[in-house]
Amino acid sequence: MRTTSPLTFELDPAVDPDLRDGLLTLWSDVTNAGGAVGFVPPVTPEDIRPELVKRLADLAGGGTRLLVGRDEQGRVAASAFLAYNQHRLMKHHLWLYTVMVHPEHQGKGYGRALMSAAAEVARTFDGIEALRLTCRGGTGADAFYAACDYKEVGRVPGAIRVAPGDDRDDIHMMLPLF
Repeated sequence: MRTTSPLTFELDPAVDPDLRDGLLTLWSDVTNAGGAVGFVPPVTPEDIRPELVKRLADLAGGGTRLLVGRDEQGRVAASAFLAYNQHRLMKHHLWLYTVMVHPEHQGKGYGRALMSAAAEVARTFDGIEALRLTCRGGTGADAFYAACDYKEVGRVPGAIRVAPGDDRDDIHMMLPLF
């Protein structure tokens, strides 16, 4: 475990009912606040549950890691998944996805702390030279990631359809780790 005040980060915490419920609450609250984390509001934790079950299965299989940030009360306040790239020519890149900070904590520096912790953790993985992520255009997430030293390396115009007539760019970004 590592502490970055005021969050305490843990890589691959034990998956128990409290963690599952915390992740479900985080994911649904982030989505309902307008966060671009794979769903469109409104959602309930039950809407999110099937996707979380898949992610937890990926953790059990070893291809994905989970970084969780807990607030001073021990609640899940931030999280990100880190996935090994399965393409044989790209194994030196690690995917960062479903990056979330609870809406009640936004504007407190938790997002930057999460991104810093993810990079720090990734630097400890053998053979990993960069973090890659994608984000939904029109949300400002790309500006946030750029402020965290990620560089835009590609864009697919209109690849994400959030509603009829509302297509967004799929923005690809990368952070060299060394």
